[in-house]
Amino acid sequence: MIGIKKFRFEDESLMKQAHDIRHEVFVIGQNCPEDMEWEFEEESTHFLVFKENKAVATARHRKTVKGFKLERFAVLNTERGKGFGHIVLKAIITDLLDYKGEIYMHAQTNVIPFYEKMGFVKTGNEFEEAGIMHYKMSLHSN
Repeated sequence: MIGIKKFRFEDESLMKQAHDIRHEVFVIGQNCPEDMEWEFEEESTHFLVFKENKAVATARHRKTVKGFKLERFAVLNTERGKGFGHIVLKAIITDLLDYKGEIYMHAQTNVIPFYEKMGFVKTGNEFEEAGIMHYKMSLHSN
């Protein structure tokens, strides 16, 4: 059974599960600086995807001066390719359905096609963030 939970920083149990996934994917798997990984937690709205009551994917969004920024998309290595990234991205887009401003992200270059399938468009030039190459991508509204 697949489920998704939306939560805030104050929910310590869900936050720990999200942190565990992000630590495995970003800090250990991609060697991202740990201090960068935990910034903006309190002001973000977080999401977790569960498979059989086990957290397998996470992401978040937060309001910035430019619009809503989607961040920290992470799926456990053993659960990739099973649609969990799409599930969490769809949940975030649905959560922001009534928002009329820009919805954007800094997407790692190697996953650009994933986000393009979901309606995001690359804008600007490739840039480095946390030692990894990215593009800014914005959700193209129809």
